[in-house]
Amino acid sequence: MHELIIVLIMGNTLLIFFMVKYMVVPKRIEILPKLLAEGNLQGVIKSALAIIARQPTSVEAHYYLGMAYLAEKRYSTALIELKFVSQMGVMGRAIPEIDFRQTMAQLFMRCNQPEEAIKEYLLLIRLAPERAEFYYQAGKLFIERNRLDTAKQYLYKAVELDPHDSRFHCELGSLLYQEHQTQEAKIELERAIQTSQHNGQAYFYLGKLLKDAQDYATALQTFEQALQSKEYRIKALIERGICYIALDAMDKAVFELELVIKTLGDETHPDSLYARYFLGACYERFNQIDKAIAQWDKIYAIKQHFHDVGNKLVQYADYRYDILKDYLNYGEKDFLALCKDMVSKGMGFTVQDTRAIPNGSELLVIEGNALKHESNRDAYRLIRFYRIQELVHEQLVYTMLADLKRQNIHQGIIITNSGFAKDAIDYAKARSVELMDKDKLITLLQKVQ
Repeated sequence: MHELIIVLIMGNTLLIFFMVKYMVVPKRIEILPKLLAEGNLQGVIKSALAIIARQPTSVEAHYYLGMAYLAEKRYSTALIELKFVSQMGVMGRAIPEIDFRQTMAQLFMRCNQPEEAIKEYLLLIRLAPERAEFYYQAGKLFIERNRLDTAKQYLYKAVELDPHDSRFHCELGSLLYQEHQTQEAKIELERAIQTSQHNGQAYFYLGKLLKDAQDYATALQTFEQALQSKEYRIKALIERGICYIALDAMDKAVFELELVIKTLGDETHPDSLYARYFLGACYERFNQIDKAIAQWDKIYAIKQHFHDVGNKLVQYADYRYDILKDYLNYGEKDFLALCKDMVSKGMGFTVQDTRAIPNGSELLVIEGNALKHESNRDAYRLIRFYRIQELVHEQLVYTMLADLKRQNIHQGIIITNSGFAKDAIDYAKARSVELMDKDKLITLLQKVQ
């Protein structure tokens, strides 16, 4: 009798458990969209995980969990949950499929999975063939995959469905420009600007069309409009520099191109390399070859096969040699006189003493007026010129520092026709020795030439 009672109690307990389980789970699912709308992301995550623990295949729970992760910008985690939803299917569920597919496409793009994003947009086009946005996004992705003919088809369809969206005309016009379909590109880019006065991309590519047609004055005005766009500002500055070169306006070209380099602050950035390349072309056009070589040298040090920079340096090798010829070939007496000229005329120091050292010279100098500062050791500098083919290493820097200390001089300068090894550069950092390489030496030589 007791055993029967125990069995009945256990049976009732299990029955109550399963009744509670299957009554509570739906209730918790119903509260998830409300929590999400309220921004209670932790509430969504906690509740959704509890539901999934009891019912692992709950598509709705995975969906709202993924949406909560997405709101927290945990993109890869969100993608895992939403991919599960996609695999299980959303048909017949309280999940808006078009919104869901858009979210999936954007997540795939953010997680660098463009092929999956394309699949989502193609599915969206089948679900809502009247939505121009989906054709536009698919077209952009096909451009990234270099499937340009397919991209044009989708962009033309986007323009057909919604001729009032500036983005659609702009993307199509930019693609047509790259395909050298000049007239068609001009039409689309002008339409893009007519529908939006703030489309930097449209102004940029229209400016390039005008520049290619040698209408430089109008191109400059168009590129000026592109400067308002953060995305196209740097590229527009480069193009304006090129226009000024074509117009023989050297000072303006130099200003625009140097502004690019200064703004970027990163010598390795591709746009910085392009700016230096055209800056070199500008100096070459105006026969300032030394300055052109200085720009090409900087590019070559970062990327040796950048356009024809290597060929340019070979082409002007003799000119470079002429600049350094006296420096490298003078006898000791004339070399000391040349170094004295560079220090006094090129650097503004007063020379107190000069002497020959192995492979170079050493000068003791004073800043500015010698009579005024002669008793102040802080005004003294020790400058060493080297004539060597190999890079200067840290040993020469160490020797300079030791001699500075011995002579109670606070600042030294090493100047060489070659360059500095990394160990020398690293050792000189935060120490009282300035390193001046071949480019700076050439500048000094030009001042006394």
